[in-house]
Amino acid sequence: MNYILFDGNVRNALLPFTFTRPVADIRVGILTIREKWEKYLGYTTTTITEEYLSEKFPMVEMEENVIINASFLPNQVLAEMVRNMEENQAIFYEDEVIAFYTKEGQEVDFETYEIIEFNDECIRIEHTWDIFQKNDAAIREDFDLLTEDRFSQPIPKSVNVIAPENIFIEEGAKLEFVTLNASTGPIYIGKNAEIMEGSVIRGPFALGEEAQVKLATKIYGATTVGPHCRVGGEVNNSVLFAYSNKGHDGFLGNSVLGEWCNIGADSNNSNLKNNYEEVKLWSYESERFEKTGLQFCGLMMGDHSKCGINTMFNTGTVVGVSTNIFGSGFPRNFVPSFSWGGATGFTTYITKKAFETAKIVMSRRHVDFTEEDAKILEHIFEETKKYRNEA
Repeated sequence: MNYILFDGNVRNALLPFTFTRPVADIRVGILTIREKWEKYLGYTTTTITEEYLSEKFPMVEMEENVIINASFLPNQVLAEMVRNMEENQAIFYEDEVIAFYTKEGQEVDFETYEIIEFNDECIRIEHTWDIFQKNDAAIREDFDLLTEDRFSQPIPKSVNVIAPENIFIEEGAKLEFVTLNASTGPIYIGKNAEIMEGSVIRGPFALGEEAQVKLATKIYGATTVGPHCRVGGEVNNSVLFAYSNKGHDGFLGNSVLGEWCNIGADSNNSNLKNNYEEVKLWSYESERFEKTGLQFCGLMMGDHSKCGINTMFNTGTVVGVSTNIFGSGFPRNFVPSFSWGGATGFTTYITKKAFETAKIVMSRRHVDFTEEDAKILEHIFEETKKYRNEA
């Protein structure tokens, strides 16, 4: 069977992270949504997404296809329902389609389909803040999925450990003289990852392949440090997708960082308003600040964005793609893509300079900055002009 993941109507609610990727490639828990589906189904997947992303994330259609809404995270029950789908069947959760069976060239009309209701529990990502809000449950589900019928590498004798039965260490991981408390949730340490001495970690926690926790870091769950990321200082209930750095002292809480981000030394974000009121967050859908229903909400930072040392972010700050923030004071709590500056004002970060930096940053991790990447960022630059008052 051929499985295709589609963005669905939540894509705009997940910007800035879906500027540069399909919904399927958002990381929540240990794995990306795509990796979860592929693990459960036992097949690779392709993608229906925005046209400007489709060269990097193509769709492959075959004679028989199952199309899956990528905002729904799979579990055993849902995956089994999807695997057993037949011609002209569709799975719905309330009024939202989860998956449907289609043949190549078929015109889809759900009024002619057999509708199967999904009434069990599952995780769905509908807002940017869901990525950290639902990360606890997602880590637990991924932990069970990845560790079933497998044995962890031994926990080194120098590690101070609570609830070792909830800890899984992959091959090649390094950790000595650290404290791991898995009584509050599982701790997963990926292949060739490293936790340096003096670090204290409370689960649920996921450390991706080749990722690194720096000396004397303090991490509260539920936190995910994606593949090839670096973290230090204090981190609470945050998700770093991949290849991003927060390597120094400073606080990151209730936040999400995309890929290729860098947080300067001693930078901090606020995750709670001084008056304890509900946090509002910039919405690309309504183009205004919308209520989140949350008391704790920090920084949402898109791919390739950076901030200098001692940067301060207000509660509920949204930073777009390829921004460069620096200087004293609090920058505004919505910073458009390709902005350069800080609290005293911003200018446009031209693509030529942004691409030069991206090439250097990515080459340090032996990853190429491709023509596809450049085309995607050029599109985002044009699409976001209106937020930089350039239109």
